Amino acid sequence: MFYLRKIFYYCIVAVSVIVIVVSLLSLVHNLSLWYSKILDFPRLQYLIAGLALFVLFLLLNRKWNLFSVLLGVGLVAAIAIHSIKVFPYFFGEKAVPDAHDQPEGSSEIKIVIANVLITNTTYDEFLKIIQEKNPDIVLAMEVNEEWVQNLQGLKEDYAHRIEYPLDNAYGMAMYSKFPLENQEIKFLNQDDVPSFHTRISLPNGEHFMFHGVHPVAPVPSSKYPDNIGEEEIALIKVGDLVAKDALPSIVAGDYNDVSWSLTSRLFEESGDLRNVRIGRGLFSTFDSNSVIMRWPLDHYFVTEEFFLADIERLSKFGSDHFPLYVKLILLKE
Repeated sequence: MFYLRKIFYYCIVAVSVIVIVVSLLSLVHNLSLWYSKILDFPRLQYLIAGLALFVLFLLLNRKWNLFSVLLGVGLVAAIAIHSIKVFPYFFGEKAVPDAHDQPEGSSEIKIVIANVLITNTTYDEFLKIIQEKNPDIVLAMEVNEEWVQNLQGLKEDYAHRIEYPLDNAYGMAMYSKFPLENQEIKFLNQDDVPSFHTRISLPNGEHFMFHGVHPVAPVPSSKYPDNIGEEEIALIKVGDLVAKDALPSIVAGDYNDVSWSLTSRLFEESGDLRNVRIGRGLFSTFDSNSVIMRWPLDHYFVTEEFFLADIERLSKFGSDHFPLYVKLILLKE
């Protein structure tokens, strides 16, 4: 029994050292190593692991020396690092205010975004989700020609659309009940990774800009090398577009990044945007196939003119992402 306890203690120490080192490395940005960005993703998992390890270490440690003190301090530091990143989502002030009583003339905008997974063929399940939520706007990502063909039924209710199917997992399709004006398909970094930019006209005469994005993932790829340097990041370029436009704006899509990363925060600051999750929870959308390893990759960022009436992570439908639904309120000027 003594030896088992000792082995368990040393395992706790070893895992604690790993968590401490990974936590410190997660603070380093703009490295050319792709996994330096991946380390930024599982903040909640780090936090839970750090808390559990700290409690176990206190219970099992029988001798306080320089090493055990340093280990304890390291675990506290790791817990603090991740708490600072994660706590605003649960306990912070809401970055986008709640929509309470809607003044006369205000507009309700319901949106569903979903990375459908290009290899997924459960088209009917996705369409059922859209039918149930009845959003005004649908943004589907990772669509190929087959996906677009199977989404043709949406055209009965969504008279306005932008479709750009691709076989590289970066195709997109957007369907709207509201008119889409000044439609643009931009290629911010790669010539086969589109983003959608359109002015949307609302029934009350108001307008807003919608930017649909799906930047490349920060993983090794000969075709899509990781972006290095702030100027090279697609999200920053979208933030600059928002900053130059006087209209209210929504930036939605699969960012392939968590919203507490340096990239996302620079994008948020450059466009003076607000994250709808802050103060409401994580609503982790990836990976839908894992109960433990999940983090928020699909996002809505909005300008100050918007209020939030509802946010919901929708049902799994065969993709590795959950769809994400919001109901936003735009007040008439």
